[in-house]
Amino acid sequence: MNRRGQIDIAVVGGGVVGSACALALAQLGLDVALVEGREPPRWSEAKPDLRVYAFASDNAALLDGIGVWAGVRDARAQAYRRMRVWDAAGGGELKFDADMLGRAQLGWIVENDLLVDRLWAALPAAGVQMHCPARVEAMEQDERGVRLRLDDGGKLDARLAIAADGAESTLRGLAGLGVSEHDYAQRGVVAFVETEHPHEETAWQRFLPTGPLAFLPFTQGRSSIVWTLPDDEAQRVLGLDDAAFDRELTLAFAGRLGHVRAVSARVAFPLRRRLVNQYVSGRVLVIGDAAHVVHPLAGQGVNLGLRDVGGLRDVMHDAQAKRADWSAPHRLARWSRQRRSENTTAAYAFDTINRVFSNDEMHTTLLRGGVLGLAGRLPPLVNAFWRHASGT
Repeated sequence: MNRRGQIDIAVVGGGVVGSACALALAQLGLDVALVEGREPPRWSEAKPDLRVYAFASDNAALLDGIGVWAGVRDARAQAYRRMRVWDAAGGGELKFDADMLGRAQLGWIVENDLLVDRLWAALPAAGVQMHCPARVEAMEQDERGVRLRLDDGGKLDARLAIAADGAESTLRGLAGLGVSEHDYAQRGVVAFVETEHPHEETAWQRFLPTGPLAFLPFTQGRSSIVWTLPDDEAQRVLGLDDAAFDRELTLAFAGRLGHVRAVSARVAFPLRRRLVNQYVSGRVLVIGDAAHVVHPLAGQGVNLGLRDVGGLRDVMHDAQAKRADWSAPHRLARWSRQRRSENTTAAYAFDTINRVFSNDEMHTTLLRGGVLGLAGRLPPLVNAFWRHASGT
């Protein structure tokens, strides 16, 4: 039995993963509250958000199941049908093609602000209690639940609390969950660009000794770039004038799409790996960036976070179908083991790829292009890799 006034779940953090979690669990009939420190900006069609994601098919299905994907897709979601990966040192290409894989598309390029906007629009109708602007400043828990004190004077008493408040999660810290961290000493430079030749609905990635350079297809013929560079080199590139930046970017991409011209501001974000040591502490769970931050070279960060949500929803729905306790420790432990295993494996796989390709060591350089080419000529391997990356 719940304590008087106790809700089922308090989700802390209203980004893509947190708001999707609140919506998905509320639609199971659970009493859910969402705590977020600031009102998110409204999505603007005229001003694209520099934060974009390579959105996988399984997560599009998750959002479709909670009623928001159509609104995202119809507003602005660029499908990509092909992917090309190659090494600057030479060798073959790794190729993915939707037709060869029997798919309509490999995925979509979607803006962060658009996803959050559509998710937040759906929360009130699902009955989610909104606490915004509000931040958690204290927490205590026992075997029956979690009590949160908010900085606006409010309090929440919940059977479970879910930390989805990002890489610097306050709730994770209050729950005493430790994190292992690795600084890549790299930054990701992001911008929107126009290219001389069409992007061909293709996600392109070239490995350079300084780090990978990705061109992701966007609407109106534009592309979103993620240029991974050492910290000092990223700072230098950010300081270039427009013409010099365009020249260096065109050269770094080997002119694959002709001349490149930046059409937005340029910003950079530090790249780190953060992995929480455990996903459950008593009645507190961690998901998304609060649990795992990975290298962006494969574009899997938000996809892994939403798979945390999908897995949690499935565990709770299964318990409800069996008229069992959806918050039972053994169920949460099973969810934790599965998600921690998948996310940790992914994080270290991206580490390995980045380490192998982001260097100019002679022996590694001689091998890696050939490995990409060989992998690209083995359809079963390509299929297996893509099924894993797309969650299908």
